Amino acid sequence: MPRRFVDLSVPLETGIASDPPMALPQIEYFGHDQTAEQILSFFPGLKREDLPGGEGWAVEQLNISTHNGTHVDAPYHYHSTMSGGERALTIDEVPLEWCFGRGVKFDFRDKPDGHVVTAAEIEAELERIGHSLQPLDIVVVNTSAGDRYGHDDFLMRGCGMGREATNYLTGKGVRMCGTDAWSWDAPFALTAKRYAETGDASLIWEGHRAGMDQGYCQIEKLTNLDQLPATGFTVSAFPFKIKGASGGFTRAVAIFEE
Repeated sequence: MPRRFVDLSVPLETGIASDPPMALPQIEYFGHDQTAEQILSFFPGLKREDLPGGEGWAVEQLNISTHNGTHVDAPYHYHSTMSGGERALTIDEVPLEWCFGRGVKFDFRDKPDGHVVTAAEIEAELERIGHSLQPLDIVVVNTSAGDRYGHDDFLMRGCGMGREATNYLTGKGVRMCGTDAWSWDAPFALTAKRYAETGDASLIWEGHRAGMDQGYCQIEKLTNLDQLPATGFTVSAFPFKIKGASGGFTRAVAIFEE
């Protein structure tokens, strides 16, 4: 049976507004004309003119966070404990069955920036698309941030998933979800306004902190969610295995059996 793939991952790149300034990735590129000496060092007597075109190899040096680019957050990122007191799983401990499953897309592009989605709004969306959540479904949320990646307003765009909404999903057996925004939660600058008005610290990072109630993973900075139907596809988002880490890069894709 033929398959069609939709790439849900942004490229890791510099020079764009992808993260807060203190967390921006750095990539140093070394071209073929810069690295011939590296190859020569392995083979005594070899001369640069012996190499095809006198060229070395292309290689890149990265100074990045595990939360740059499209990545999976492990429960350990949210808190030291999960699921009511268990030790939180690091990214190398995340069950693989969480990372490959039936995809479900919520279209929340009409929600204003900074809006915190509720359980009732999830139920309304499920009714609209005619879907009943099953354990290990992978839910991805299309927000207004989806087409703003790399633009100066990216970090301010998109709705967020609150603790109530996240617990609703995990209560249905969802263990992997994702968003095309910078964070699963509402933009920090907009949440800061609500915190200033209320003094309620529980508003801060509330969707992430839901992992304290039930461990789960989330994919952040997805792309091309507007190309997906509500259902009828599989999501693959296996994270890079980094020992003891809070997150790992992923090449997330949607797979269609046609």
